[in-house]
Amino acid sequence: MRKNKPKYKQIIDAAVVVIAENGYHQAQVSKIAKQAGVADGTIYLYFENKEDILISLFTEKLTSLVEKIENLIAGDLTASEKLLVMIENHCKNLNDDRHLAIVTQLELRQSSKDLRLKINEVLKGYLRLVDKVIISGIEEKQFSQDLDVRLARQMIFGTIDEMVTSWVMSDQKYDLMKQVPSIHKMLINGLNG
Repeated sequence: MRKNKPKYKQIIDAAVVVIAENGYHQAQVSKIAKQAGVADGTIYLYFENKEDILISLFTEKLTSLVEKIENLIAGDLTASEKLLVMIENHCKNLNDDRHLAIVTQLELRQSSKDLRLKINEVLKGYLRLVDKVIISGIEEKQFSQDLDVRLARQMIFGTIDEMVTSWVMSDQKYDLMKQVPSIHKMLINGLNG
């Protein structure tokens, strides 16, 4: 598997920086190679093309976030606490890596329809995690018993996503992490509706 090859992560991390600083369309493979400290040809040992780098980058970063959240909520937490952990970690992940925030919130959105379909496929793992939290809240009678899981998922993901996008669009001028308690409270109020 290419993920186990030594330069894979190096190239992924370099791609995040180059795409964030130059935009996806201006991020040449040669710039990514230079940032990663590898020869241009080395990139093609790991990736088919720039689109493959973007999809791999998103897959790698999102899979890592989902695994982290799953581990954190595996304990004896209420659904409300699980939701808070999810919001905190989603925001912290992007707050701590501003280049990644730019890539996920802006650059991925400007991609082709074909690329967006691949991105949506990757996103399914995260959305399944949101569903688990919602369903546990319904089962625990913490959330409204007639809650539409699909709509609740869209509300949760859409709210978190929009908060992070607004933060990125404002050039990260305010503390994203200070928004977490308000986001959580509003979502819990909506889920109890």
